[in-house]
Amino acid sequence: MIQENFIKLYEQSFRENWDLPCYTDYGEDESYSYGQVAQEIAKLHLLFKHCSLRRGDKIAIIGKNNSRWCIAYMATITYGAIVVPILQDFNPNDVHHIVTHSESVFLFTSDAIWDHLEEERLTGLRAVFSLSDFRCLHQRDGETINRFLKHLDDEMHETYPKGFRREDVQYTTLSNDKVMLLNYTSGTTGFSKGVMLTGNNLAGNVTYAKTLDLMYRGDRELCFLPLAHAYSCAFNFLVPMAVGAHVYMLGKVPSPKILLKAFEEVKPNLILTVPLILEKIYKKMILPQLSKTTMKLALNIPLLDSRIYAQIRKKLVDAFGGRFREVIVGGAAMNEEVTNFLYKIKFPFTIGYGMTECGPLISYDHNDEYVPGSCGQILKGIMKVRIDSEDPYNKVGEIQVSGENVMKGYYKNEEATSKVFTEDGWLRTGDLGTI
Repeated sequence: MIQENFIKLYEQSFRENWDLPCYTDYGEDESYSYGQVAQEIAKLHLLFKHCSLRRGDKIAIIGKNNSRWCIAYMATITYGAIVVPILQDFNPNDVHHIVTHSESVFLFTSDAIWDHLEEERLTGLRAVFSLSDFRCLHQRDGETINRFLKHLDDEMHETYPKGFRREDVQYTTLSNDKVMLLNYTSGTTGFSKGVMLTGNNLAGNVTYAKTLDLMYRGDRELCFLPLAHAYSCAFNFLVPMAVGAHVYMLGKVPSPKILLKAFEEVKPNLILTVPLILEKIYKKMILPQLSKTTMKLALNIPLLDSRIYAQIRKKLVDAFGGRFREVIVGGAAMNEEVTNFLYKIKFPFTIGYGMTECGPLISYDHNDEYVPGSCGQILKGIMKVRIDSEDPYNKVGEIQVSGENVMKGYYKNEEATSKVFTEDGWLRTGDLGTI
């Protein structure tokens, strides 16, 4: 399957969706149209050029979900630089390690996180920018960047005398086999490893998702999982931006209370979540109902049980905003009791499977074809799977995959790279399963 050029996907999307809403910071009155995002990217490109940033330079981003996080990411890849998203709950020690190990030259960060970092340990950084307003928080070369930022609007006017228009959106030409992203996974053993993902790996995820008929131009989505995580980044950000959808960024910790209010207000068309959040909502909304004595008795009466399940389903669907096509669960295994209950009441959910090393998708199925206990079908034409066992259908073995989405390797870590691939080039997932 030939993937579209990853960078050109967005050049095209900004032009086609120029007037549509692109990002809204939920709970704060900050919103951007696709045209405004393209203009912010153009400003950052002028800054990168002023600082003589080269293609292949690394730019790290760490902070809560917000529009500027996405603008910094998009500006980096469309310039031809390599983006290094860092999970905001990593401790300062890990952040220092990742910024240094990745050789990042710029860092975009939230002010609160910057307060806990030690600039003397980040000697490779040329400048640090705030994710609340892009002001320069720290620079190595004195005041030159601040001076430039003060006159950025004049620079824009000089570069685009007729104003910045959709035909001005022209991004670098970079082939899909180039590394565009370094994603440091949360390492359970010592420091995390930098997963090298190419334009092709990312385009494999995005172009596949576009064929699923799950998200359309003008759709709404609520992003509450951290954007630095491969799963959220791909399907809360890269896919919506490629199709012209409108993403609401939730920068707060997604407690059930905060989430249910946001679902009610945003009414998203697709919901991506992790098992923990569904399990919490199940405990909070459904379990108390089910444990009432009258309810227990009623559920034992044939015909009545299906009507009760239908009511519970409706209540749950409404709680998620009532307009979604399906809820996609990923990122971890889901509690069996919750899975079975949601399946029994015919709630439209599905469980997919992936890992950062595949940017992230390996398998998925629409909710109407979902089989409990499974995680969908391997992505047709993109990925292949095998089980390291003499009977892959009945006897559990390691899941191994190959295909378009598989990473190039771990950055500056040949030993870990050679360990994770088999001799014939398949990626060992470290997970167990059957087919």
